[in-house]
Amino acid sequence: MSHQSDLIGQDILAYLAQHERKELLRFLTCGNVDDGKSTLIGRLLHDSKMIYEDHLEAITKDSKKVGTTGDDIDLALLVDGLQAEREQGITIDVAYRYFSTAKRKFIIADTPGHEQYTRNMATGASTCDLAIILIDARYGVQTQTKRHSFIASLLGIKHIVVAVNKMDLKDFDQGVFEQIKADYLAFAEKINLRPTTLEFVPMSALKGDNVVNRSERSPWYTGQSLMEILETVEVAGDRNFDDLRFPVQYVNRPNLNFRGFAGTLASGIVRKGDEIMALPSGKTSKVKSIVTYEGELEQAGPGQAITLTLEDEIDVSRGDMLVHADNRPLVTDSFEAMLVWMGEEPMLPGKKYDIKRATSYVQGSIPSIVHRVDVNTLEQGAASELRLNEIGRVKVALDAPIALDGYEYNRTTGAFIIVDRLTNGTVGAGMIIADPVAHGGGQHGRLAHVSTEERASRFGQQPATVLFSGLSGAGKSTLAYAVERKLFDMGRAVYVLDGQNLRHDLNKGLPQDRAGRAENWRRAAHVARQFNEAGMIALAAFVAPDAEGREQAKALIGAERLVTVYVQASPQICRERDPQGLYAAGGDNIPGEGFPYDVPLDADLVIDTQTQSVEEGVKAVLDLLRSRGAI
Repeated sequence: MSHQSDLIGQDILAYLAQHERKELLRFLTCGNVDDGKSTLIGRLLHDSKMIYEDHLEAITKDSKKVGTTGDDIDLALLVDGLQAEREQGITIDVAYRYFSTAKRKFIIADTPGHEQYTRNMATGASTCDLAIILIDARYGVQTQTKRHSFIASLLGIKHIVVAVNKMDLKDFDQGVFEQIKADYLAFAEKINLRPTTLEFVPMSALKGDNVVNRSERSPWYTGQSLMEILETVEVAGDRNFDDLRFPVQYVNRPNLNFRGFAGTLASGIVRKGDEIMALPSGKTSKVKSIVTYEGELEQAGPGQAITLTLEDEIDVSRGDMLVHADNRPLVTDSFEAMLVWMGEEPMLPGKKYDIKRATSYVQGSIPSIVHRVDVNTLEQGAASELRLNEIGRVKVALDAPIALDGYEYNRTTGAFIIVDRLTNGTVGAGMIIADPVAHGGGQHGRLAHVSTEERASRFGQQPATVLFSGLSGAGKSTLAYAVERKLFDMGRAVYVLDGQNLRHDLNKGLPQDRAGRAENWRRAAHVARQFNEAGMIALAAFVAPDAEGREQAKALIGAERLVTVYVQASPQICRERDPQGLYAAGGDNIPGEGFPYDVPLDADLVIDTQTQSVEEGVKAVLDLLRSRGAI
């Protein structure tokens, strides 16, 4: 129901347009059992004239049967709709109510207070901007008050109102209010709770004091009423306008002439012409258009449902994320998170689950539990499993990398749920803990570990090792250095590992025979692998005469990363070239003559330097790297 307005009778379309433009505030009520959460919401609705007459009449009748307020209307029945809730006088499920005033629209989540319904409280809090934490003035700060404050902090709620309820039972004693305020502030300091807004309001939800209207019974309180706080608290600034995060929900292809990527903008601002990057692939393009149902936009902001079209036909699928090329999140397949377990069956480390984060859906597991948090004492302890409603810090391992942020910085790209693969039920909700990454966005602080995927994105390439194998004098080094020059001029991160040069330091003293040359390449393969981990392309020029040694290197570096190029030339041509004077010296150390050279029969590319020029060989290598997706 909306607020009372004369405009409804005068111009309904104008009223609806005005209503649509109002800012939305999502908030929840939480606290200990019987602190008056449901009654408070009922009072907000009642005093704001947000209850239909027939609904109020029904509540009045029900109050006589199951109410707990004597002859007064039990306003808690407005939200406690379940039969079990009315019988027991408690809240079990999360109840949502919608209303508005002349200034703002609201969605209220009434969450249960009992410990066994902690998961329900976490569910209700996950989408809220503000939390109202009720405290019974008779009892002060209780265990459940602390528990819900901890969960609100964990879920990144930036605005908190501490409502000291039932002050009428303490004759609105200012001393009682100030003592509760001091106790709560001391606890908030212990859990490092530092919201953007923290207000304390003395009130009586049952009688209506300081809920919508200020009370004459607390003349010493000079602050705003609860409704005034809800109408004026600044939440627009909570949105992240700096870090563009656009999880792709689906690829919109209605015809051959249109290909767009649809979704809801999680954060940041996107404009036509922006250079964007698709993660985790690292492919880049520019925004061609921003399409909505109403037409094209010049720019879009957080929360808008849009379709982006790009200037280039890059591969983007559901679950990918579009970001600004100069402001990228972490791309990784492992991270730590705070996890609220919601399943009846305990969480078992190592068990396979489906991990859903924004629009991505990846299989994964939880290898270990760092610690479990006692939600009553907030103490941390070791644990081998997490049971229903328990909270712990865990390590998460995914089967494929995804782009993510810390929950502290982005509540969309930093949150995930865990789905049981057998029952398809949601069994856990997690908040990602990611060290701030200096990536040009809103995250600052200690640098996190740089992943291979990040390096690949930075360099605009996929790491690879190209082994140029062949007889001495075939032209391996000449070709490798020519390829390096070309790649370097293209802006790639590349380096040549020359077998002859490595003999001056790392492999100094190795003999020139078959075993020594095989060992020369074996050691170099380890170096090449490190280069690849650094995101670089390694060009390795080695005789590598042993087929078995080349296979071992493939296993070490990875078959998807190692590219073998057989540089071919006849023994006569190699003898004529003789760049190192090896043939002139004679002896048993000549590959193919003094000892066997195993020709790479499974080479990815064969280049005959007798018939092909260096330029032709370079082009063939670059074409191969492109076909493999390295460049």
